[in-house]
Amino acid sequence: MSERVDIVIVGGAAVGASTAWHLACWYGAETRIVVIEKDPSYARAATALSASSIRRQFSAAINVRVSGYGVALLRAAPRLFGFDPTFREGGYLFLATEAGRAALTANHATALAEGADIAWLETADLAARFPWLNTEGIAAGTFGRSGEGWFDGFGLAQAMRARSREAGVAWRTGEVAAIDTEGERVRGVVLADGERIAAARVIVCAGCDTPALLAPFLAVPVRRRKRMIFFLRCPDPLAGLPLLIDPSGAYLRPEGEGFICGASPPPDEDPDVAAEDFDLIDGFFEERVWAPIAARVPALERIRLERAWAGHYDFNTFDHNALIGPIPGVSGLFAACGFSGHGLQQAPSTGRGLAELALWGRYVAMDLSPLGFDRLADGRRVEERAVV
Repeated sequence: MSERVDIVIVGGAAVGASTAWHLACWYGAETRIVVIEKDPSYARAATALSASSIRRQFSAAINVRVSGYGVALLRAAPRLFGFDPTFREGGYLFLATEAGRAALTANHATALAEGADIAWLETADLAARFPWLNTEGIAAGTFGRSGEGWFDGFGLAQAMRARSREAGVAWRTGEVAAIDTEGERVRGVVLADGERIAAARVIVCAGCDTPALLAPFLAVPVRRRKRMIFFLRCPDPLAGLPLLIDPSGAYLRPEGEGFICGASPPPDEDPDVAAEDFDLIDGFFEERVWAPIAARVPALERIRLERAWAGHYDFNTFDHNALIGPIPGVSGLFAACGFSGHGLQQAPSTGRGLAELALWGRYVAMDLSPLGFDRLADGRRVEERAVV
């Protein structure tokens, strides 16, 4: 059995949903669009398991711009989707030791140049504004006064999905086994059950599964990595707690009546994981998360850990930044992957950009070409120092 459409989107989580919505609703494309998602429950999707936060404090200007559109979309979500993603603009607070002061200064300058609302705080300012904070060893901090915070990322993706369906996008459950090409042009996709869907344009945004689908055309340096999130309660109030980033790399932020926290492991302790590996790592919370966070916020010495979970994200080993755009050498094939933990906050800009490429073959609203796949062959890295 064969079906013919204009555009196939492979993957229906945040980026796929954003692409479908931008195509059908933002640009009103009068095209036949189908989204293929292998697990409509999204039980193990990064969209459902992530910390759902957004920031504008980056060292790479392109990342600051990309998140800027995401902030605007979150603010407009109730009007655009009839859904409130409960965007809490509590800000990010990056702390630096004296050794990290120069990098923090450079990142702050980049954010300001892109119009982000980020305050510089010396140690005395930090102590006055956040009295629960232990500033020992801290030289300075930067705080997002607006345009940064956390939100219901899964709900936002589902709202985009619903609105795109209302606009005529077909959503199907299935697994894409291969991208079908003829010569240097895409012809559609082949599903795991053998069905073919013909299309002149294919957009792959299948997270950790994307590299395997692109393997016949391009070696994509994106690996599946595990991250864990811990939910805890604390009897002491932490008034005005933002999303706190300790110099150790551990983070903490409010979540309902409690807090969530986590950390990235050191590079030498961060192996690739199998698709089915969602197990927690013994001792990670106590050693890598709670110890530095409790030292920075002494009130957390009396916490109660209530639950924890693990999720996967697509980690770009080349430069830790997203890969977005046309696949070199294959006309009509586009992809996005390797967000390295920034997928939810970058999904709005990514979806808009992919929609523009599919419709007009070029970026219109924002030039995402610095994040293109062609930088792999060129050896052109987009260095991002503010990695959480």
